[in-house]
Amino acid sequence: MARGGAPAAIDRSQRAGHLGLLVLIAVLLLGAFGGIGLLSTERAQPLVLGLLAILSMAGVFCVFAIAVGALRFAGSVAGNDLTKAIADGARDGLLVAEESGRVLYANERYLALAKADGLTGLRVPERLLAGGPDVSEAVYRLAQAAREKRAAGEEIRLSPALEGGREFGWYRVRVSPVPRPGRAATLWTIADVTHERERQENVFQELQHAIDYLDHAPAGFFSVGPDGSVVYMNATLAAWLDHDLARVGPGGLRLTDIVPSSVAGLLTADAGKAGEARTDIMDLDLTRRGGQPLPVRLYHRVAFGADGRPGPSRTLALNRSAAGESGGEGQRAAEVRFARFFNTTPLAIATLDSAHRLVRSNPSFLRLFPSRPRGQDDPGPAILDQVIPADRQRLEAAVVAAAAGQSETGPIDVTIAGEGGRQARLWLSPVEDSDPGSPGGDGESAILYGLDTTEQRQLEIQFAQAQKMQAVGQLAGGVAHDFNNVLQAIIGYSDLLLASHRPTDPSFQDIMQIKQNANRAAGLVRQLLAFSRRQTLRPEVVKLGDTLSDLSLLLKRLLGERVQLELRQGRDLWTVKADVNQLEQVVINLAVNARDAMPDGGTVAITTCNVSEAEARRLDLAGMPPADYVRISVGDTGTGIPPEILDKIFEPFFTTKELGKGTGLGLSTVFGIVKQSGGFIYVDSTPGQGTSFAIYLPRHEAEPEAEPEVRPDAANAPKARAADLTGQGTILLVEDEDAVRAVNSRALAARGYTVLEASSGIEAMQIMEGRDRPVDLVVSDVVMPEMDGPTLLGELRKRHPDIRFVFVSGYAEDAFAKHLPEGETFNFLPKPFSLKQLVETVKQTIGR
Repeated sequence: MARGGAPAAIDRSQRAGHLGLLVLIAVLLLGAFGGIGLLSTERAQPLVLGLLAILSMAGVFCVFAIAVGALRFAGSVAGNDLTKAIADGARDGLLVAEESGRVLYANERYLALAKADGLTGLRVPERLLAGGPDVSEAVYRLAQAAREKRAAGEEIRLSPALEGGREFGWYRVRVSPVPRPGRAATLWTIADVTHERERQENVFQELQHAIDYLDHAPAGFFSVGPDGSVVYMNATLAAWLDHDLARVGPGGLRLTDIVPSSVAGLLTADAGKAGEARTDIMDLDLTRRGGQPLPVRLYHRVAFGADGRPGPSRTLALNRSAAGESGGEGQRAAEVRFARFFNTTPLAIATLDSAHRLVRSNPSFLRLFPSRPRGQDDPGPAILDQVIPADRQRLEAAVVAAAAGQSETGPIDVTIAGEGGRQARLWLSPVEDSDPGSPGGDGESAILYGLDTTEQRQLEIQFAQAQKMQAVGQLAGGVAHDFNNVLQAIIGYSDLLLASHRPTDPSFQDIMQIKQNANRAAGLVRQLLAFSRRQTLRPEVVKLGDTLSDLSLLLKRLLGERVQLELRQGRDLWTVKADVNQLEQVVINLAVNARDAMPDGGTVAITTCNVSEAEARRLDLAGMPPADYVRISVGDTGTGIPPEILDKIFEPFFTTKELGKGTGLGLSTVFGIVKQSGGFIYVDSTPGQGTSFAIYLPRHEAEPEAEPEVRPDAANAPKARAADLTGQGTILLVEDEDAVRAVNSRALAARGYTVLEASSGIEAMQIMEGRDRPVDLVVSDVVMPEMDGPTLLGELRKRHPDIRFVFVSGYAEDAFAKHLPEGETFNFLPKPFSLKQLVETVKQTIGR
């Protein structure tokens, strides 16, 4: 037995000496001496001396080995006596057992837990720790860890406890492998943690009571993280706001769910002094789950860390509604209403002291200006420092006038300092109950009111730009129409001259140069018409993926070897409806501009993707309504576009290229084609990094009815041309330009047609009234004095419903087709055209 009557520790870790081995050594020695005695003295003497020398050396070695501890007598205690004493008296039960279950060591505490006096009745932990299914599973996991020679631990509850007569006990059981030669062993450690668990449960119950007290307090309480998430809310406030407490926590309620967005900025401080704790008192409205307001008074406290960053808030909310007040007084109720109006109005309001610094402000003011009112130790920034230098003088004069008692200080438009260039309109008024010479107790000398006009100014700029582009477009369209008539006469007479000259004639090449330059001018006019959105488009259902893939080979040749083309197509692209030729021209123009912006080489990336209506609403691009779109982006890694000219790039004839290297119509053509196709185009550029153009084309959804048949005209006439272009029939040619009418008449008459000429719609009607039968075909201009082409068509249809009609114009077909009755049939030939195209169209329309 050990101290205090406890059983002594069991230690069988050392093996006892064997008596048989000692007897064997003695027999061997006696046998050796007996054998030597049988020999003669001369022969025995060396053997005896040798044996004695061996025994002497062995004895000396054993003495030294025993002295240094390398050799112990059998049965002596192994290991350090101090370590063993600590293990024997440890407060935790310790047991070392071999894998077979043989116990090598058990300390006094383990024997007490097992109620064993020695090896008799000693149970190993697998048998000692018996209980319900939870206990059995835990012990099994520990035994499995012991067999796998790894450490493990479990906490189990035994009922009844192992000692003390208690109803139950908690035990922390651990296993760990013991490194030793021979057979492996495992150390089991059993610690009684009943009192520790009881303390934890007491602390948990006290915490539950505290939470219960806070949850059911007669005031609301919540905490907001720096990111605007509601990290805690008590049950009282949750009941007021009709929110589920399960939504409070990470990924749940946010501040904007319980506070109007106009006020949220007031409760999320950006930064403060290191170690500062700021408490604000404010009257405002919280938002119930159904959207109804709840007037409250908030005591909002935020502590700042050593780095000046805010931590989670501690905010107390007092219900100031009629149901929450026990019997409010009239003055108090009026104060509450005023505080609610002051803090929830979209008008920015602040009071200024004589040094032009903020004294008080509402949340709308804090959203407009990045400054807070002064504190006890912080005088706060002056309002003049919140605007750009160019506006400070006017604002200072208005503040001084208001502080002096002048009531009329007109609105002042200012630009707020900082990124974004936000703009505001400010008004100032004096503080009525303050003497200008000696301000009131708070030092208030003026009241400042403000409205954020950033969006309004942007809309004004966009509207002015749109009006400018529309005016330029109308001018360009009108100029293009007049130029088309001039070019039509030049091209027509060039064709007549070429028809009367042989290629070997000296003047043939001169005439050819005239026609080629006229055609080149016609190309520029088409670009002007594209910008003014008056060109003729042939829309069709387009699969952008196939179109751009086919176009990539041409683009690679246009870009050259030093510019790499990257084409990244979105999956399952929606179809769009556009003129495929014009759409290709858009991409080519943008790619060529990107190439020119990279003189040292770079990358042109063309990407496509679908943009859903929700994504379009999230992008919130100016002028683009939410809908389904297909986006085409053309980006480069070039020099970028300077911000000062970014608003001018779509204007016709505006170019940054050297003289003779650009017409300034490339981007204006792109703009016009995209707009005429019902799309939108936006540009994003960073100088030195590159430019990206984004085109949004509306998604085309196929309709069940068949597409209307496209009328034949010169633009989509079959490529196979009839060998014989002569014909017969009477044609009424209506054209107000004498030169154009004369050349067209000569060309048609030369092909065998009878041509009746009219210079206006009125004259054409007179000719038709003087004939006994109608003509075979009417070829008419669209824009004419007195009576235009569409009106002429309507009048002639009344008398001759089946008359054939061909319109010729420098404007697009859509520009006048919308003024005709629905379902009206006609052919169209855009100016300028060659005489051959005119004859082909006439022959195709008449059919003979």
